Amino acid sequence: MSLLTSIKFNEAGLVPAIAQDAKTGRVLMMAWMNEEAVEQTIETGFAHYYSRSRKQQWKKGESSGHVQEVVEMFLDCDGDTVLLIINQTGPACHTNRESCFFKQRQDDVWVTFEKPQE
Repeated sequence: MSLLTSIKFNEAGLVPAIAQDAKTGRVLMMAWMNEEAVEQTIETGFAHYYSRSRKQQWKKGESSGHVQEVVEMFLDCDGDTVLLIINQTGPACHTNRESCFFKQRQDDVWVTFEKPQE
């Protein structure tokens, strides 16, 4: 069975992909992958995704230089989520933060606990 046929892409042909830092274990971001993005990631060793808003492929860091080198790649038990263990160069979030998950629930509000990197 090929790697691609094991993945359950949704009706739009996409699968969620979680990027987790190999050194710290912190979840850095979630993005979408289509078959081409999975193939490009496997072929190059760097994370590639599919932008739903731009409707195109993109290599993480192609404009910012904040690339994600893939150390390991996992598929969950249902086959519908990909986990990328990565070495991140620079911040992962487009807001210039280490992670896209920088807001924490405190009582009934979301509190930003991480400032953008300079």
